[in-house]
Amino acid sequence: MISGKNYIGDKLSSNSSITFKTFNPLINIENDILFFEASDSEIKKATKIASEAFRYYKQVSAKDRARFLVQISDELSLISDDIVKIYCKETGLPEARCLGELGRTMNQLKSFANLLLEGSFQEISIDTPIPDRKPISKPDLRKMLMPIGPVVVFGASNFPLAYSTAGGDTASALAAGCPVILKSHPMHAGTGELVSAAIIRAAKKTNMPNGVFSNLNSKGIEVGVKLVNSPDIKAVGFTGSLKGGRAIYDLASKRNHPIPVFAEMGSVNPVLIFPKKLEKEYDELAKKFAKSITIGSGQFCTNPGLIISFESDTFDLFINKLVKEIEQISPSCMLHPNI
Repeated sequence: MISGKNYIGDKLSSNSSITFKTFNPLINIENDILFFEASDSEIKKATKIASEAFRYYKQVSAKDRARFLVQISDELSLISDDIVKIYCKETGLPEARCLGELGRTMNQLKSFANLLLEGSFQEISIDTPIPDRKPISKPDLRKMLMPIGPVVVFGASNFPLAYSTAGGDTASALAAGCPVILKSHPMHAGTGELVSAAIIRAAKKTNMPNGVFSNLNSKGIEVGVKLVNSPDIKAVGFTGSLKGGRAIYDLASKRNHPIPVFAEMGSVNPVLIFPKKLEKEYDELAKKFAKSITIGSGQFCTNPGLIISFESDTFDLFINKLVKEIEQISPSCMLHPNI
């Protein structure tokens, strides 16, 4: 059951009077569930318990963190039917897309678990000393990567699973030993709550500290701004537009103690087509480009946005063929009226 509330660690919370709903783009109406915007007190509580959890979680062994990630994957598998229902209602995307993305999400978690067990992720290096080296002695240098602290992850609009609540940013932060506060995406807040509940169940079953994961709802930018500015937050993970990512980067860099922002942002994705390739395969290339441009209703960040080639008769044939191929593709709804 979806409550519409925020997860502050393992506790549901709804202090705010500000609410919003998700949208079903297939039938062009709002979904029924009300979601509660995270309040200032809830933001402070989430960051505080994340900071407290970090003191313990950073010391949890790689083996136990791997067990946590695998358990998250298992919990997602158990509720796959429920995820499909709300995912499709909030995105308009087909069931097959949801199942494919869910499988990818689960495999990402397992991949990070395997990396933890393998051990090289710490990049440990030991440079032994040479005390009698001339003209000066060589010191003993030892290095390894260590967890940085609580991380805010922003859910992506077009990937409610693989780039959101339990997606790559969350999986990598948890694998590194960093608690996560998820700023849920308002377009798929219900999907986010189901996944959040699965993460919290996994945390309990593997004895992870309360506060290792929280999920905060927000339909605007205010909650995200306050999270990035919180002194308890030590890094940000973001997938989305260049405008949004740039704004987050600017906030993070202007803090008294700047923090890193790991952002995958949109691009026009220019593609070069060389003349010989075009002459041999213009017809086949047009078909491939048409599929790539329109996949996911054109809402993939990897979609080609700019085609560059030499002016020629063959290039004109390619463009005409591309137009015809796109015209034959059935239209589909976007994720949300705002897009």
